[in-house]
Amino acid sequence: MIRRPPRSTLFPYTTLFRSGGGAYPQGGAFNPLPPGPGAGGGYSVDPQVLSWFRAVDSDNSGQITAAELQQALTNSDWSTFSIEACRMMINLFDRSGDGKIGIDEFQSLWRYIQDWQTTFNRFDSNRSGFIDHQELHQALQSMGYQLSPQFASVVIGRYDPRNRRQISTDNFITTCVKLHLYTEAFRAKDVQRTGHVQLGYEDFLAVVAATL
Repeated sequence: MIRRPPRSTLFPYTTLFRSGGGAYPQGGAFNPLPPGPGAGGGYSVDPQVLSWFRAVDSDNSGQITAAELQQALTNSDWSTFSIEACRMMINLFDRSGDGKIGIDEFQSLWRYIQDWQTTFNRFDSNRSGFIDHQELHQALQSMGYQLSPQFASVVIGRYDPRNRRQISTDNFITTCVKLHLYTEAFRAKDVQRTGHVQLGYEDFLAVVAATL
């Protein structure tokens, strides 16, 4: 049995993320690797990623749940990531729909955690572990999302229950995942790529429900 390393050494804050990288990104800023058949699949698994996977897989089931992932990811203030962020990350790579991911899916997820973290760190100018609405706006632009500063302020308000006018790493990741899901749903409707769609009430609810 591989002993689980301390949380502080599992995913260090300074090494967690690379920048991604259009109103929506035309090329798509997010492209998970397809999983291969079995551990390692059609491509090699990074030994360090495998070590982290085994550490996070606390019950040695060969699968990771959102709860297990939550215990391995921390913000700069050592608070664990929100269960919402962890559940959304798992769901994004969960091809079987059982709420768990294997090593191949975890390796794909890990690549994007690294990307998101690097983007967050790049715009966290004072290294506080939080970004404000201006920094968030710049971060989203760097990922190809041409959105207004007002949109960034709305996001900050949604994920800032203490009214600090800033958000932490886990809420930044939640925002990135939701933007990806909403963008893909919009792109599926925008067949002419005009940036405009007609969306019925039930279609709108379906898009929202997919991110809950």
